Amino acid sequence: MQTQPDRSQFALQPSPRANNGLRFLLAAADLQAQAFKAMMRCQIETHSFLKHRCDQNVRLADDLVAGNEFNDAFDVLSTFFQNATSDYAIEAGRVASIGSKLASETGRRVQKGAETTVEDLAASTVG
Repeated sequence: MQTQPDRSQFALQPSPRANNGLRFLLAAADLQAQAFKAMMRCQIETHSFLKHRCDQNVRLADDLVAGNEFNDAFDVLSTFFQNATSDYAIEAGRVASIGSKLASETGRRVQKGAETTVEDLAASTVG
C-alpha cells in the first residue's frame, strides 16, 4: 500500500495576487453588467418616449383632418408643437436622471470594491 506524503499548509492557498486578480475580473464583470443594465434602461425609456411621440403624430393627422377651417388647423399645429417641445424637455430630464443614477450606483459599487480590497489586503498582512 502506497501512502501519499502530507501536503504543506501552503500548497492549497492561492497567492494574494491571484485573489486580487480574481477580484479585479469579478469587479470588471460587475461593471459591465451594470453598464448593460443601464443601456437597456435607456433603450426602454427611449422606445417608450418614441411610441408616445408616434401616437401624438397619428393624433395630429386625425385632428388636422377633422378640422374644417384654417384657424382650427393653426390651433391644432400650435398645440402639437407646444406639447412636443414640452415632451422633449421632460424626456431630456429623464435621460439625465438615468445617467445620474447610473453614475451614483457605479461609484458606490467601486467604493465598496475598493474597501473590500483594502480590508482583504490588511487581513492578509496581519494574518
